[in-house]
Amino acid sequence: MASLLLSLLFFAAGACGAIVVANRGRCSSFLGAGGAVLGCLCGIVPAVRAVLGQPSQSLRMAWDVPYGSLFLELDPLSGFFLIPVFLLCALAAIYGAEYLDEYRGHKALAPPWFFFNLLVASMVIVILARNGVLFLMAWEIMALSSFFLVTFEDEKESTRQAGWIYLVASHVGTAFLLVLFILLGRAGSLDFDRFSASSGAGLLFVVALFGFGTKAGFVPLHVWLPEAHPAAPSHVSAVMSAVMIKTGIYGLLRVMMFLGAPQAWWGWVLCGIGLSSGVIGVLLALAQHDLKRLLAYHSVENIGIIALGLGVGTLGLRAGLPAVAVIGFAGALLHVLNHALFKGLLFLAAGNVLRGAH
Repeated sequence: MASLLLSLLFFAAGACGAIVVANRGRCSSFLGAGGAVLGCLCGIVPAVRAVLGQPSQSLRMAWDVPYGSLFLELDPLSGFFLIPVFLLCALAAIYGAEYLDEYRGHKALAPPWFFFNLLVASMVIVILARNGVLFLMAWEIMALSSFFLVTFEDEKESTRQAGWIYLVASHVGTAFLLVLFILLGRAGSLDFDRFSASSGAGLLFVVALFGFGTKAGFVPLHVWLPEAHPAAPSHVSAVMSAVMIKTGIYGLLRVMMFLGAPQAWWGWVLCGIGLSSGVIGVLLALAQHDLKRLLAYHSVENIGIIALGLGVGTLGLRAGLPAVAVIGFAGALLHVLNHALFKGLLFLAAGNVLRGAH
């Protein structure tokens, strides 16, 4: 856990350093990208160890915020989702240092590096958080920091519109999550290990599906995604599409662990969402002429594939078929990693095309 805390410290240093040297040429990019890369390198080692079977690590401290404690934990599920976050964000930071250099002289580069490091740190805390208040705080920081990154070229009307669509959609999802944690915290604490869903598990699943599905981009909750991704700088689009939307998948999986034995209709709902997102996403992608918008719709398709795997795994658990459950969940998690790698690469390549062909 010490390495992960040091990782967060590097992100904070990179964010603050970029602001402090805002008027010194490329120093903002150097410090911003450097802090992000160092933080990612520092954090990926414990994440890999957690996936390979190292015992879970936790940090629990009293704080003045009501309903629980400041509670962080690294377990295999968190470690698995942290690996693509650290890997993609480090590569995007290196890419972004050169990509943003074209804007030097007519746009300030300190703010985008401040918000980039803030975005990475907030995603890490979302995945590590084991308290509802801490989770929602990090979730909100993630939404706001990515909003300011999406609207980097705010002199364009289309960019401002895309940013507002994204902000509204994000807060609609957050409203559902607020209701979710209120319902889960009926025991008087919002620490995850105190959650109990002995009754009303179906309602909690539906609320979680809307809250996390908005961030993940499930059809029909995907409306922000094809607007925000083309508007953002390409390295930010890579991070948002490759790893940020996966926090929705992570959150849904984490909450399902609180809800006890799954009901069969949960699996069928996930399969239906997966099929509709997959088919509609690829059909909309085929109709696009803007490369980054095409890739954004393609992310809707691939999120649908992941949801389909979760649905099959849930049905396998319900039916008492461990082989089917393993195939479904393993396929979904494999595609989380697979999509993170190839979609990050595709968005970075799209940035090269944009830069070269305008």
